[in-house]
Amino acid sequence: MSLSAPRGTADILPKDAKKWQYVEQQIKSICDNYNYQEIRTPLFEHTEVFQRGVGDSTDIVQKEMYTFEDRGGRSLTLRPEGTAAVSRAFVEHKLFGEPNQPVKLYYFAQMFRYERPQKGRMRQLNQFGVEVLGSASPSVDAEVIDLAMTVYRKLGLSSIKLVINSLGDKESRTNHRNALVEHFSPHKHELCADCQTRLSQNPLRVLDCKKDRDHPAMKTAPSILDYLNEESKEYFEQVKTNLTAMGIQYVVDPNLVRGLDYYNHTAFEIMSDAEGFGAITTLAGGGRYNGLIEELGGPNTPGIGFGMGLERLLMALEAEKVEIPLDDALDCYVVAVGNKAELEAVKVVHQLRNEGIQADKDYQNRKMKGQFKAADRLQAKYVLILGESELERQVINVKSMGTGEQTEVSLGNIVEAMKGYLQGGKGE
Repeated sequence: MSLSAPRGTADILPKDAKKWQYVEQQIKSICDNYNYQEIRTPLFEHTEVFQRGVGDSTDIVQKEMYTFEDRGGRSLTLRPEGTAAVSRAFVEHKLFGEPNQPVKLYYFAQMFRYERPQKGRMRQLNQFGVEVLGSASPSVDAEVIDLAMTVYRKLGLSSIKLVINSLGDKESRTNHRNALVEHFSPHKHELCADCQTRLSQNPLRVLDCKKDRDHPAMKTAPSILDYLNEESKEYFEQVKTNLTAMGIQYVVDPNLVRGLDYYNHTAFEIMSDAEGFGAITTLAGGGRYNGLIEELGGPNTPGIGFGMGLERLLMALEAEKVEIPLDDALDCYVVAVGNKAELEAVKVVHQLRNEGIQADKDYQNRKMKGQFKAADRLQAKYVLILGESELERQVINVKSMGTGEQTEVSLGNIVEAMKGYLQGGKGE
């Protein structure tokens, strides 16, 4: 029997893990600059959190969730998206009562969706997300979009495009919904089975259908922008004004609706225009979701956020040939010859590591030549050589692998010496 990772999942091996760590650290640094705090929610939630938070009519709830019953008969679901889970935590822990408002949060989390795997779309995916809860200001919408754009820009992406739309308030959406039903009803039986259901449950999502996007009725469908009331129009104008003030370019797409029921007012996606990136160009997407907190049992609390796929981010970096700056070199490798020297090497490596210096040694009982080869493979900056004669004199030889220069250092001073060498000093 051949065992392999389940379909739609992938192992992140050590050679790639450092790229992930670098990207995540850069994103965390940006979040710190924007004064966002990290939140971590459980890997699974009560199924109702997503049914109520994401919406029964969405593809996520209807087709894509990994749902199971535990031994107590409770229905639980592996987290398919981040907003509903964060919102549940916001309500449960009464973060709406915090003195500092709005509450600005970010997360790194694994999501699980049962969908057809393809390049950049996995069944287990890694996502960075942001949620701001407690402000209905258009400037917050612009800030959230700015944060997402900053992540891509700081990491070196240039072929990206911001697409925005307004879904309006409840009144605007109701009027648009009625217009969509009236428009698509004569063509109902020409649409796919999903869209026939959506037409009665959530007609806005018909516009987001991939199967029927070339249907003639799609091209003449009523635009949400034609049904925005004055308040919604003004809100959208202020969002655009804020984006312009920050120098962020955007394109307005009236057909951008997003795939979740909780969105209203601002909706946006960030796409890659990089050549060869692939058919699925969306890198991140989000929007405003006023009303979700109340749906989950909390007080009237406006919110806005986005989700960013990290797999897709790394794909975009590769497509644009952005080099991730990684230092794979080891600070030092201790070569020991003889049993007594081997024991001393254990001590030296321990001391170096405790002082924040990267250090390693041989664990394969290699000869000296084999140990030097191992040091080369690890790209060691320095090799520390310890034999029986050095041990008798309580010294250790430090060889620079860059210059070939070799220096004798007392064992008692090896830590301070290595600090000096690594900082560009003389070592002693």
